Amino acid sequence: MSRRAAVFFLHAALILGAAAAAIPLLWMVAASLMQPGEANAFPPPFFPAHPTLSNYRSLFTRLALGRAFGNSLLIAGVTTLAVLFLNSMAGYAFAKLRFGGRDRLFGFLVGALVIPAQVSMLPLFLMLRSAGLVNTYAGAILPGTAGILGIFLIRQFARSIPDDLIDAARLDGAGEFRVYWRIVLPLLKPVLATLGTITFLATWNDFVWPLVVLTDESRYTLPVALASLVGEHAQDTELMMAGSVLTVLPVLVLFLALQRYYIEGITLGSVKG
Repeated sequence: MSRRAAVFFLHAALILGAAAAAIPLLWMVAASLMQPGEANAFPPPFFPAHPTLSNYRSLFTRLALGRAFGNSLLIAGVTTLAVLFLNSMAGYAFAKLRFGGRDRLFGFLVGALVIPAQVSMLPLFLMLRSAGLVNTYAGAILPGTAGILGIFLIRQFARSIPDDLIDAARLDGAGEFRVYWRIVLPLLKPVLATLGTITFLATWNDFVWPLVVLTDESRYTLPVALASLVGEHAQDTELMMAGSVLTVLPVLVLFLALQRYYIEGITLGSVKG
């Protein structure tokens, strides 16, 4: 096979794969704009005959999903900011500070990555219950702030920062927190963008942990609130598709806005780590 033919088949395969991934999303958006019952026809239409926004209005008026949207935004936003702050400090410490048992402790943390999150849910729930944090925003936020993956990414990236730069700041009288805040943190921007995107996407889309720790419907996140509507509105396909669009759209916009920094952080981390 010639090189030109190989390139052609490669591009054709990539286009088919992209179409296979995009078509369900496009139909989801189209179905959210259809009249009630229109999406249940056979074969289902791909475009709405008479587009309407009534399904979105129902989500915020009749079903009051605006509160769930705000809950998701609050939990995902606060978790992301806390992860960036705490993990960047821990990653910098593991990369540049010398203390007893540093490498052994880091190896223990990396080994904990193989433990499924579901295994730790029960002891974590019991700890939060004893602290009185069940059915609170803090209970939904705190477990997500201790991300081992974030510490690993920051540590690998921070190792590329020249020691001479940090030592010069210390000789000028800067304390460790000032060195971190003024010198290290600005240099971590690419990997922080990557970590922030990953954390926000994971927290926004998380269904299991908010379902476990939140019992009051007024504190439900968007995925949990939408799942609670399935039983009552199982036949309202158009309504459920509108809810799905509402869930996917913010994180899709965020990823598209930050994808350049996301890719830069991944590639720089792999080269410099």
